[in-house]
Amino acid sequence: MILMNVYCNKIMKPIDGSCCQPQPPLTLIQKLAFCFFTLSIIGYLIINLIHRNNFRKSKSCTDLESGEEKKPAISTPNVSTLEMLLHSFCKLGLIMTYFYLCDRANLFMKENKFYTHSSFFIPIVYILVLGVFYTENTKETKVLNREQTDEWKGWMQLVILIYHISGASTFLPVYMHIRVLVAAYLFQTGYGHFSYFWLKGDFGVHRVCQVLFRLNFLVVVLCIVMDRPYQFYYFVPLVTVWFMIIYATLAIWPQIVQKKANGNCLWHFGLLLKLICLLTCIYFLSYSQGAFEKIFSFWPLSKCFELNGNVYEWWFRWKLDRYVVFHGMLFAFIYLALQKRQMISEGKGDPLFSNRVSNVLLFISIVSFLTYSIWASSCKNKTECNELHPSVSVVQILAFILIRNIPGYVRSVYSSFFAWFGKISLELFICQYHIWLAADTKGILVLIPGYPMFNVLVSTFIFVCVAHEISQITNDLAQIVVPKDNSTLLKRLLCVAGFFSGLLFFSAMQDQSRH
Repeated sequence: MILMNVYCNKIMKPIDGSCCQPQPPLTLIQKLAFCFFTLSIIGYLIINLIHRNNFRKSKSCTDLESGEEKKPAISTPNVSTLEMLLHSFCKLGLIMTYFYLCDRANLFMKENKFYTHSSFFIPIVYILVLGVFYTENTKETKVLNREQTDEWKGWMQLVILIYHISGASTFLPVYMHIRVLVAAYLFQTGYGHFSYFWLKGDFGVHRVCQVLFRLNFLVVVLCIVMDRPYQFYYFVPLVTVWFMIIYATLAIWPQIVQKKANGNCLWHFGLLLKLICLLTCIYFLSYSQGAFEKIFSFWPLSKCFELNGNVYEWWFRWKLDRYVVFHGMLFAFIYLALQKRQMISEGKGDPLFSNRVSNVLLFISIVSFLTYSIWASSCKNKTECNELHPSVSVVQILAFILIRNIPGYVRSVYSSFFAWFGKISLELFICQYHIWLAADTKGILVLIPGYPMFNVLVSTFIFVCVAHEISQITNDLAQIVVPKDNSTLLKRLLCVAGFFSGLLFFSAMQDQSRH
């Protein structure tokens, strides 16, 4: 067996724990990243040491004659932008080292996934019980308020994580319900960004850069450190492109926002016309693979959206949930219009509509929710179900929203347990690729061989802590990299453009050396 491993594993590269696999050589970009993080750590340690020495010199000392304590002439220096930047990169460098050791260095074993109903449904029941246990009152009782959307993201992300680690994609009914959860994330993307632009009317560069940075920072770093294409982390390109589509739809002339529409109702029809144009473009691209591929095959877009030399995977991912962002935007428009005209009641404990209307809508929602679940559970062919999914997934999403928000007492509470995970849901989704799962999600990371349950507990604890820390690092760096001052922001954008130009240059050098 050992002799077979020596010969075969160099070629087959199995994802389970096997010996004799050569470690992939570091690329030029990975070496440069290693040097950058090393210099960041050294720079932070030097600055920290200098500040400590200055603090000791300025520390209050005791007057030997009077015995009184003198106040220092110099106060403790504030944390500088450079020190905060180096501190963030220092932590990030250590975290990326852990990523690399887990999924590129062949230091830890990997094991295969084996799906059983109990391995999926028992953890689901467990986290649902925990979520109900940590129930608190919301600060506001509006439909899809911040606490509720964080809760929604949180429990969906936990279910998706369990789905991935249990290998439940082989069970079609579970797969179809998970597809709805992914669609619900995109629905929130449409709802959230539309609501912001409609209410605030802020189409400035700062807002765009903030969103793009928060969405893409971790993925760009992982593409460099783990030597993976951008499209490998498919969900981030998906939400990034949809954000830009939402922005372009609302920002192009005429810019229609709530403040302008309140003065003249015709502006509402103008906005609906924009949404109809968006829907027409989506419909056209979904049935014209050639046109879609031509758009995303131009350099440098092709560097972002190609996987294995073509953009088919990107087209498939985009097409699978092509209408749900539009549904989210349309829902936000209708909801905000009803709210403005005070046609819904959002008081604490009050039903959303009159008792009769609320009961009818609640009954329809429950029936629709169960009908979709029955249909999804009866699916026999994944291809056929995927074809219907873009059109029907919104049924269960809207049904859930109405069930969650029509009764006032349900709308007035939320699970702080799920909401906590919802705040780091993006980091959890991305980090799982390398430090919870392994072999690019095909296997499971084994930190403690021979003890599967203990291994899952330890790896999960580290995984969640790392995701939370990366969320904090991203927020800290966002304040530095994307300042509110336009002139400073322009300089930072030029630096970012230079960084990506260098990245494309070194990537081209790597491609030439490989061929």
